[in-house]
Amino acid sequence: MQFSNTSIPDLYVITVDLLKDERGFFARTFCSNEFADLGLESNFVQSNISFNNVKGTLRGMHLQGAPHQEVKLVRCTKGSIYDVAVDYRQESPTYLQWFGVELNEDNRKMFYIPKGFAHGYVTLTDESEVSYLVSEFYTPGCEQGLRWNDPSIGIDWPVSDEQSLCVSDKDKAWPLLGGR
Repeated sequence: MQFSNTSIPDLYVITVDLLKDERGFFARTFCSNEFADLGLESNFVQSNISFNNVKGTLRGMHLQGAPHQEVKLVRCTKGSIYDVAVDYRQESPTYLQWFGVELNEDNRKMFYIPKGFAHGYVTLTDESEVSYLVSEFYTPGCEQGLRWNDPSIGIDWPVSDEQSLCVSDKDKAWPLLGGR
């Protein structure tokens, strides 16, 4: 695996090394030793999958607050998504900065999202499937979110018509920062 730094510390894009032959390929998508060697979370307690029927489905921006903050390791196993993380660590010099990356079934990249980041994505194709590992169990009382289109953050989503996005009522209702 190749771990690439992003413009935000602690946030990584991971490229898997494909071992190809006439049968196809083999790739390791997780190794606790490699993660631990970089000081990254290597203990994941839950594996989730999300299937999205249509292009333009937007899920996010989600995070869990203390004491159940979670690390996520995200990959797109079918179709294509634009995956985004927002630094929500108030003490961080990159507070409220965001980074996005395309994950798809062809590039097989993964996105390592540390504790204290809000996470979300928009599907770029119909029938997209997203798989992710998390380091904490889902705890409803600790669920938090940021509005996906909050102007204070200014995420540049690769969508041509925001009106046609499929966004849950819950995700539309997260408060804007600054109360706007």
